[in-house]
Amino acid sequence: MPDRRNIYFHHTPDTTMLEKVEPLYELARRYDFNIVSDYRTANIIVSIGDDGTFLQAVRKTGFRDDCLYAGISVTGSLNMYCDFHLEDTDKMIEAITNAQIEVRRYPTIEVTIDGDTTFGCLNEFSVRSAIIKAFVMDVYIDDKHFETFRGDGMIVATPTGSTAYNKSVNGAVVDPLLPCMQVSELASVNNNDYRTLGSSFILSGDRKLTFKVAQDGNDYPIMGMDNEALSIQHVEKFDIKLSNKIIKTVKLKDNSFWEKVKRTFL
Repeated sequence: MPDRRNIYFHHTPDTTMLEKVEPLYELARRYDFNIVSDYRTANIIVSIGDDGTFLQAVRKTGFRDDCLYAGISVTGSLNMYCDFHLEDTDKMIEAITNAQIEVRRYPTIEVTIDGDTTFGCLNEFSVRSAIIKAFVMDVYIDDKHFETFRGDGMIVATPTGSTAYNKSVNGAVVDPLLPCMQVSELASVNNNDYRTLGSSFILSGDRKLTFKVAQDGNDYPIMGMDNEALSIQHVEKFDIKLSNKIIKTVKLKDNSFWEKVKRTFL
């Protein structure tokens, strides 16, 4: 990474973590990286924690597609977004000095609420009922009605997010080389009045997905953006599409997405 020298570290600011990461700061200085305090001036953003920390790092730095993200684990095991252990500085040095680093590109999705508020997701967007009552939504694909959903809610996952919440509801694990999004149901009700596909389905990156919420008193949904919750009252419509922002992450040559899947689940 000879042309990327400005590095920003994202981690919790507590004393214990500051002590843990100090050797990493020293390592960066030793190899002539400029440690910056403003992420907007960085061209490398390093998350130190776990997958949840990585998701927060991407969100809090604005889903930047003009820099590299890297994940360093402090949990004792590598995660889906973490390629390095905090204590394994030898591997970091080897990767930097021997050009072992490649770039992995992860698709993101863009969600617009009622044509106004827009936000991005690296893992998934989820919408669920906030009360003990079935949630009713009309599902549109490219503005054409597809189905009327009644149940607990829906998940729209990116390929990397396919291994998270989506997988727990029997969604498919999708290769991140495929620019697409996956839609999965949460406890759908199928009867003579409501009928859904009843399985996850995958949409091309060129498609637009729309959820229109039935205004029946259950219009205050719980919305999940990766590992954050958002509450907006009287929501009527969600427009969801693949974003033009691609998150570029550091990838080791011996640590592909499918090697991560195998290590995590098999």
